Amino acid sequence: MDITNQIITRSAPAKLNLYLHIVGQRADGYHLLDSLFAFTQNGDEITVRGAPELSLEVTGPFAGSLAAVGGLNADNLVMKAALLLRSHAGIKNGAAISLSKNLPIASGIGGGSADAAATLLALNDLWQLDLSLETLSALALRLGADVPACLHDRPLHVSGIGEQIKASSLPKDYGILLVNSGEALSTPAVFQAFHADGYKPSVRLPCRQPKESADFIKWLLEKTSNDLQAPAVSLCPAIAPVMRDLSAINGAMMVRMSGSGATCFALFQTVSEAKQAQIRIEADHPKWWVMADQLVP
Repeated sequence: MDITNQIITRSAPAKLNLYLHIVGQRADGYHLLDSLFAFTQNGDEITVRGAPELSLEVTGPFAGSLAAVGGLNADNLVMKAALLLRSHAGIKNGAAISLSKNLPIASGIGGGSADAAATLLALNDLWQLDLSLETLSALALRLGADVPACLHDRPLHVSGIGEQIKASSLPKDYGILLVNSGEALSTPAVFQAFHADGYKPSVRLPCRQPKESADFIKWLLEKTSNDLQAPAVSLCPAIAPVMRDLSAINGAMMVRMSGSGATCFALFQTVSEAKQAQIRIEADHPKWWVMADQLVP
């Protein structure tokens, strides 16, 4: 089939760590995780179309941030994903790839990982490779620990270094408000600070959680945490006022930092409540990045 006129679009939603426990470390330095991933409805977007060569165009509000760190070349995860997939398949196909970069970079919400996963899925369709999700997951792990999970776009219990994935679910489609003060955080630096604080492995939780919403939120608050939150705050004090302002919003059931930061989030019963909270935060802090959305249940 001629793919010259084919256009395929894939969403690359934000990934949230509803909790993140560091339960060990391998001899090669990789940390072992225990985490519940959840995904928003919206985020970045990948569009691919048939073309003689591979190319990447980046648009959107954070395109400039990506360019500023040298991300518009083969070091970009999107291009790495495309080159890796093409090499694995043994083909010479090209593609014009467009990335709408709507999520902040280096912000703990898996933007780059989601972009890479969406690229693998879109090009698998465009190039008619018919590769299984298992094969794509193996390739995704070579791109980063979070990339395999981002192939799914649904709640997941994640362990190992990110490669051990089990389907999970949320009690409902919670509203969520994501807020970032605009300061990027280096994941390696956060882990270094984590170890400097006196590393103690967390306890791995059972791969299940309460099914009723009230019990689920209580469980998150009482039994879980983000082990990287304190070291991240030590490196980026701007996280603290974000957390404080989110916690002060009426209806915010839980406030936490995601991943290695610096994005924080608040969970609400409905997306309408999250959107009302967005209006308040934007009025008080016009320079902060704010996104109200809904979690995939």
